[in-house]
Amino acid sequence: MKYTTSIFGLLILSMLAIPNGRAQNPPAAYMASSNSALSTSPSTDDPGDSVLTIRKRVDEVNVLFIATDKHGKFVRNLGQNDFNFFDDHKPVESIVAFRRETDLPLKMGLLVDVSGSVRTRFDFEQDAATGFLQHTIRAGFDQAFVMGFNVHQQLAQDFTDNVTALSRSVGSLRDGGGTALYDAIYNACHDKLLKDQSDHPVRKALIVLSDGDDNQSEHSQAQAIEMAQRAEVIIFAISTDDSGLILRGDKTLERLADATGGRAFFPFKMKDIKNSFAAIEDELRSQYVVSYHPANFDADGRYRSIEISALKKDLQVRARKGYYAPRQ
Repeated sequence: MKYTTSIFGLLILSMLAIPNGRAQNPPAAYMASSNSALSTSPSTDDPGDSVLTIRKRVDEVNVLFIATDKHGKFVRNLGQNDFNFFDDHKPVESIVAFRRETDLPLKMGLLVDVSGSVRTRFDFEQDAATGFLQHTIRAGFDQAFVMGFNVHQQLAQDFTDNVTALSRSVGSLRDGGGTALYDAIYNACHDKLLKDQSDHPVRKALIVLSDGDDNQSEHSQAQAIEMAQRAEVIIFAISTDDSGLILRGDKTLERLADATGGRAFFPFKMKDIKNSFAAIEDELRSQYVVSYHPANFDADGRYRSIEISALKKDLQVRARKGYYAPRQ
C-alpha cells in the first residue's frame, strides 16, 4: 500500500513570519501549531490505496512591538518576563519565542500626499523623504516603493533597492487635486504589501506624508485600518500641516498609526520633518517580536485584540491593536 500526504492549514494575519524554518513563505501571521489529526481515506487514483491526510490548525501569533522609557527613548535590553501578553482580553496560552529584532529586511512603502492642501511645504518634504530613503534602504537587503496620491494613486516607483531610482521618483511627484488618503492606504496595503510573498521574514511599513484631511476616498478609515492589519503593516505618519494647531486630519493620522502599532509625527518647523524621518528609521531597528499561542482560539473570522504591557514602572509599550482570525 502506498501513501500520499497533504497538509491543510489555516492562515491568520500577523506582523512577521518566524525565521526558524517551520514556515517558508507565510502570507499571514499564524504558523503551524501542535494541534494535529491523522485520518485515512480512499485514494482517487488507485482504489486499492489510501491517502494519509495530516490536518494542522495554525494558531501561532507573531507581534512586533517597541518599549520606551518615560522620556520616550527606546529600551532594547528587555526580556520575555518583563511583559504581560493578552490575546482577546485573556492571558496567552503559551509563549513560543521572544527575541529582539534590530536588523530585519524592510518592505516599505512611501505614500506622499500630492493634493493641493500640502503645497506650502511640498518641496522640503520631498527633499526630506529622499534623504530618508537614501539613509534607510540597504542595497540587496531592503526594498521600497513610492506612491503619490491625491484623488487617485500614482505608483512613481515599484519595489526596488535602487536608491537613485527611488529618489528620482520622489522628485517626479507634482502637487494638486483633492485627497483620498484612505484609498491610498487601502490600495497600497492590498496591492503591494498584502500580496507580497517573501521567502524570508520582513518588516512591513508604510510611511505616510499627509495632512490627514481625507475628502475623496471611497473606502472608510475603518476599512483602511483593517487592510493594513491584514497586510501586517505598521503605519508611520508625518503631518504636513504647518498651522501649529491640532486639526481633524492630525487626529486621523494618530488613529491610523495607533491602530497598527506605528506613530504619528507633527513637525511644526521644516527642520523637524527630517527629525521625524530619523525617528522612524531608529524605531524600525529597535523592535521586539513575540510569538505565542492564544487561549480559547477559534477560527471564526472575527477581530481579536492584542494587549502587551510592561511590568517595569515607567515603561510604555506600543504594538498593533489586534488581528483578524480566519474563517474555518
